Formats: sequence, structure tokens, C-alpha cells
Amino acid sequence: MSADVNGEARGIRARYRIPLAVGIGCYVLAVIAGMFLLADHFGPVVQVPLWIAHGVLLIILIEKLGVGQSSLYAALFIVFTSVLSAYVIGVARDDLTLQHRGIEVTATVVKERLDPPQGRKGRNSYYTLERQDGTRVLGPEMETTSDLYDVGRVLTVVEDPKGELRPQTPGQADATGDIVGAGAFALAAIGSVGWMTWRGSDAARRRDEQKGPGRFRKAYKTLARDHSTQAEQEEKLREALRTYPADRRGYIKVAPEEYPDVTHGRAARIAWEAGLRAEAVGNRGSWRFKETVVEEVPHD
Repeated sequence: MSADVNGEARGIRARYRIPLAVGIGCYVLAVIAGMFLLADHFGPVVQVPLWIAHGVLLIILIEKLGVGQSSLYAALFIVFTSVLSAYVIGVARDDLTLQHRGIEVTATVVKERLDPPQGRKGRNSYYTLERQDGTRVLGPEMETTSDLYDVGRVLTVVEDPKGELRPQTPGQADATGDIVGAGAFALAAIGSVGWMTWRGSDAARRRDEQKGPGRFRKAYKTLARDHSTQAEQEEKLREALRTYPADRRGYIKVAPEEYPDVTHGRAARIAWEAGLRAEAVGNRGSWRFKETVVEEVPHD
């Protein structure tokens, strides 16, 4: 009966967790698109608080997937990749616009200047261009990240007829790399949501398995003719936590089958009373305890 109830509960949580993960993924994509559109109208003074609010909301949403402390790091990673994706999309948009409405002209470099020196920071180069008829190429100065051209150099550039975008060479105006980069950053953000969903499902499964003795522990208790009570097993665990040596990573490891009536949550409580924490990940069939852990088991 209890197994059926536990199985049903796991199914309900799984059905709830998947739509939540899909919703978080759609929300992340919507934020990337929204911040990309806002970048045209608002500067960092507005955007930075919005990104911070986005991160806080992500922490709350990801915590509902059941990943505990990992939600903070996941939210920071998603915000970081989302910022990069929105920025690269903005760069790609300018290149795509220039490709769409720009016209190729032959121009001559008539003036060159460099950014003022700022320590070890790289200095961009800026070029003033003129057509063959002596008129200036429309738009701001052409910009490169290194000194590529000298005064008098003749170039083929793509000019913005509206004069809003910088002229670029046909190679510079290719937006393929920017589009791929923006998609990769967005995919990394969505992938993090998927990873946290799997982590939450796995943690929930482990907690369900640890709530009761389980068939394996009961079978071990029968075969080993272990007639100890839960109180005796808890005292045995306390003694193990006091006397067992730590491994090379500082963990005290015990075999859970030696405490068939003690759940992992109860063991975590006993360890907490002894100044230790129970590790929730990477146990490989053992219970591990340490003063600081990667992910702590909630204690009863």
C-alpha cells in the first residue's frame, strides 16, 4: 500500500516538475528577447536592476524543482548566458540590418585614429572613408579591433544609406557567427534548466527511497539476524560518526544497510547533532558525512 502511495506521489511530482521546467525555459527565452528589445531604449541603469530581478525570480523558480542550494549557482549561470545571448543578438541584428539595406561602395581611407591608451587594454582603430567622388561614406567611422588599414587604402565596404550604422567590409558584416553564438548561449541557459530538472527528480527519488527501510534493508536485517531496535541502531551510528576515520576527501562513510531502520533523513539529523552534514550526492551506496557538503540531505 505504502509503495503504491509513494509511486503515485512520485508520478504527481514528475508531472508537476516537467511543466514547471518547460515554463522556466519559456520564461528564460522571453527574457532574452525582451532584454534585447529594451536595449534600444534603456541603458544599464534600467537593465541591470531588471537582470537582478530576473536572477532572484529564477532562484525561486528553480528551487521549486527540488535542487536546494544548487538553484543559486544555476540562476547565476542562466543570467550570465542570457546576458551574453541578448548582447550577441544585438550585434547580429546590426550586421543583418546592414546586409539587408546596405550597398557596396568603393572607398578610400582618408583618416585614421586610435582609442586613447588605457593600460593594457586593446586599442580599437577608427577610419574615415570617402567614396571615389570625394564624398564621405555615410554613418559613423568604420571600426576594427586592430590596426588593419593605412591612410590611402582602397576598400570595398557596405554602407548604410540611412547613415545609422557603421560601414563595414563584406566580411565584417557577416552575421552567421553572431547568430550561432547567440543561439549557443541561449541553448546553454535552457540546458541548465533541463539539468536542474533532472537533479531535482533524482534528489526526489533518493529521498523517497530513504524514507523507509526498503526491501533490501529488510532482507539484510533478516539474513544478518539483526534484531537491534531503531534506538540501538541510532546509537551505533552516533558511535560510528565519533570514531570512524575520514577518507582522503574528509568524509566519514558508513554502510546504510547496517542501520536498516534508520532513514537517511534521520541519519542526517543525528549527524547534524554531532556537528556534521549528510552528503546528498555521489554517495555510491554509502552514507557520507562531513562538516561542509556539496548538497545537504534534509534532516528529519
